[in-house]
Amino acid sequence: MRTQVAIIGAGPAGLTLGRLLERAGIDAIIIEQRSADYVLGRIRAGVLEQSSVDLLRDLGVNARMDAEGIPHDGVELSFDGDMLRINFHELVGRRVMVYGQTEVTHDLMEARAASGARSIYEASDVAIHDFDGERPRVSFKKDGQHHEIECDFVAGCDGFHGVSRASVPADAISIFERVYPFGWLGILVDQRPVAEELIYAHHARGFALCSMRSHTRSRYYIQVDSSEKVENWSDDRFWDELRNRINPEIAERLQTGASIEKSIAPLRSFVAEPVRFGRLFLTGDAAHIVPPTGAKGLNMAIHDVSVLAGALEEFYAERSQAGIEAYSPTVLENTWRTERFSWWMTQLLHTFPDSGDFGRRIQRADFDYLRASRIARQSLAENYTGFRV
Repeated sequence: MRTQVAIIGAGPAGLTLGRLLERAGIDAIIIEQRSADYVLGRIRAGVLEQSSVDLLRDLGVNARMDAEGIPHDGVELSFDGDMLRINFHELVGRRVMVYGQTEVTHDLMEARAASGARSIYEASDVAIHDFDGERPRVSFKKDGQHHEIECDFVAGCDGFHGVSRASVPADAISIFERVYPFGWLGILVDQRPVAEELIYAHHARGFALCSMRSHTRSRYYIQVDSSEKVENWSDDRFWDELRNRINPEIAERLQTGASIEKSIAPLRSFVAEPVRFGRLFLTGDAAHIVPPTGAKGLNMAIHDVSVLAGALEEFYAERSQAGIEAYSPTVLENTWRTERFSWWMTQLLHTFPDSGDFGRRIQRADFDYLRASRIARQSLAENYTGFRV
């Protein structure tokens, strides 16, 4: 087989890139290790920045998003029950859209299938070859048969544990990482959300988040130690702990019920540098991970593939290498800016085992500064809704 761009991974990064390249008339094949049903079955949250919403509309995959997504003009912060609303629309003239990553994937997958663009699912033993030259190849097995794709470029959109970053020689890449001593225990429930907007809560007992998937399905999280096990948490124990950490008036409105999904997500900050190796490009979780506190993971992936698509379009239209050469520094500039914001939100809202009373007073001072300063709130709003140079 032959294509111009081989895309490893059929998550939202790979599918968005495929759609962008298709629109530009660039041939691409997506190779995915899992089945399409498995990809669609992964439960993922989703808060879309304004730029991500605009791009999905531009790509023509917005019908369900516009019908079912929930626009938010702000978020609520809470510190030991004291509330502060950050009004995005008033502060920076932008908003965000609550629309699950799973739904974005569904919409992109459906559009790709309708267009007839090539996707290969359940490909095993995927390997990337010769990406340091001009004729990279991707090999894999499908239905017991060996296959190989010749291409001009390879886009690694296959996540943190994928083959793309693992294919890079260790001495050619630098890794920056912080693993946090806690995770998020999340519960999904078919009940109306407790509030119209997300509530991020700091409490001495730990962080909590009141979120949603729709007007009738809610998602709640609490901070737990990294050693915790899901089986230790009954639904009743979870609801009791959540009530302890949020504003009492909000806790009174909380509609509980039997969980339909419960899991613990570890938190880490991770950056790989560079993100281009010859004709191999890393995007999304293959290149970086952020704590979910700032709702940035999906948006960073969409930004990466937008930059990459522009660089590849420039290469094929003008035979220019400028965008390809600029890919890594452009992506890394946005990556570190977004990593800083996600780290800051995590520092503000979580309890840390070694911070002590002094650390909590500093967190309180940070919260009080946000209450007192429009500029501070504006900075938070600018970053949360998607700051771009």
